[in-house]
Amino acid sequence: MKKPLVFYTQQKVELEKEAVLLKTKSIRLSMLRFAVFLGSSFLTYLTFGRYPVVFVVAFLGVLLFAFLVVKQSSLQIKRSVVGEKIHINTTEIRVLNGDFLHLETGGSFVDPAHFYSNDIDLFGKGSFFQYLNRTTTNDGKVVLASTLTENKTTAIVTKQNALKELAQKVIWRQNFAALASLVAIKNTSKPTVNWISKYRSVFPAYLASIQRVFSVLSILLIGLVSFGIISFTYITIWFFLGLFLTARFVKKANSLYAETNNLSATFGQYHHLLNEIENADFTSDILKEKQEIIKSETKKAAVIFKEFARILDAFDQRNNIIIAIFGNGLFLTELYNVGKTEKWISKYKHTVEKWFEVVAFFDAQNSLANFHFNHPKFVFPEITSGKEAICGVGLGHPLLHVEKRVDNHFNINKEAFYIVTGANMAGKSTFLRTVSLSIVMANCGLPVCATSFKYTPIKLITSMRSTDSLTEDESYFYSELKRLKFIVDAIKESDYFIILDEILKGTNSKDKAIGSKKFVEKLSKSKSTGIIATHDVSLCELESELTAVENYYFDAEISEDELHFDYALKKGVCKNMNASFLLKKMEIV
Repeated sequence: MKKPLVFYTQQKVELEKEAVLLKTKSIRLSMLRFAVFLGSSFLTYLTFGRYPVVFVVAFLGVLLFAFLVVKQSSLQIKRSVVGEKIHINTTEIRVLNGDFLHLETGGSFVDPAHFYSNDIDLFGKGSFFQYLNRTTTNDGKVVLASTLTENKTTAIVTKQNALKELAQKVIWRQNFAALASLVAIKNTSKPTVNWISKYRSVFPAYLASIQRVFSVLSILLIGLVSFGIISFTYITIWFFLGLFLTARFVKKANSLYAETNNLSATFGQYHHLLNEIENADFTSDILKEKQEIIKSETKKAAVIFKEFARILDAFDQRNNIIIAIFGNGLFLTELYNVGKTEKWISKYKHTVEKWFEVVAFFDAQNSLANFHFNHPKFVFPEITSGKEAICGVGLGHPLLHVEKRVDNHFNINKEAFYIVTGANMAGKSTFLRTVSLSIVMANCGLPVCATSFKYTPIKLITSMRSTDSLTEDESYFYSELKRLKFIVDAIKESDYFIILDEILKGTNSKDKAIGSKKFVEKLSKSKSTGIIATHDVSLCELESELTAVENYYFDAEISEDELHFDYALKKGVCKNMNASFLLKKMEIV
């Protein structure tokens, strides 16, 4: 496979050429359609009054015109898909060049009460989600956010295998994304699914039989009137009887139509997505498992969705006054359409949610697979079961450009705690977020930014951004305490990798030192592992008191009245704090 940037650039060029050809075809087809209209009209005029020639000419003209309309519609869909593919490749080129801040931030998924989502720039402006997300449906976006926050450590190798396979199916992924972008649904499918699953039929079952009998009798009456056997009065009376029967159920029909009015386009488009999934050749376990879900019925899910779209399209014809009047008067079309709608809902109401979920799953997985394809040098974590919790070589933050990024070697054993000190701006916070994000990525099955990464799968919990709350009348200190209590309660239930940035910032130095030491002592007695960043070097005394504790630091050097950082993690305690220097440098003091 070509390098990502080269691949996207070539794809864009080829797609732009295809877009030009399709536009040319569309113009020619429009001209042909206009010519057919004029020609048919002229021939109909010339043969007017010459029966049955005029009917044959008119019929063939309408038939050819309708064929060209369908052809034009199909061509327009192709143009839309190609246009979306151009947009997809343009976006990837921009992102690989470091320009991704125009993408959706995912800020709505930030949850201060979550294990880590509020601390590690997972969501929001400049976040990992903003960089990663390529979902085109709202359902897919929700699933992707859920994948990043679920904090599960199961089936990681299986997840990795799925991403490896899907990453190589670039053309398939782009086609899926392009089709998905045309979906008309504005929100998640949840309201639609809930309505369908809870829907109870309101039309009597016998209406279907009445409609069939009535339609047969209408055809019979039309035939009798045509041959002059009976007078036109009979069919007139029958016509108004049909309207009367339809009118009896108009309120219920209106109610059903109001609920289904906007569903036709959604189901019509989703059938394309299901078809893409059904026809793909997958080998990994997860992808095959999801594929089987939509193959569980006697008919393909794509076909079933298409059927419903057609039923709803027919139902929508009630707004055509000619069809509404004559269709209902002679064939009870309203009753036929509501019957078909309810029959479909009754048959598939219990499985439709699973099909929407499969589409959302692939939409989310495409984002993860796209990330892997875009970063071929990133490595998939190796699962270990020894004493090491994490052993990362050349570990860096995935959002930092390779030319600016400083990678670190990081090795920590299970049930160990590192106390990390360092000067301001020396790299502590970036390092904490690097380790945190690497754990999240590894648990999701993603490759991480490293040359080698071995770890024992473990859940993550952090405390890095405590804030006060005016609405809840909470002080900063109390907010910190709540977060620490949350951590203490969590580690009673399971093992965690704990990352803390400055314990008890909201209290005085003496209380902070005493409280922090006691808290670290408590953590060291658990089976968890972690990193604690602090400016309080007194906390480093615990290394000599607790076997689980080790000291590390980030340094800063002052040379020629300037600060210099190497952003490298070192063993020991930081000696050069730079707050006083910066205060003087910026002429604050």
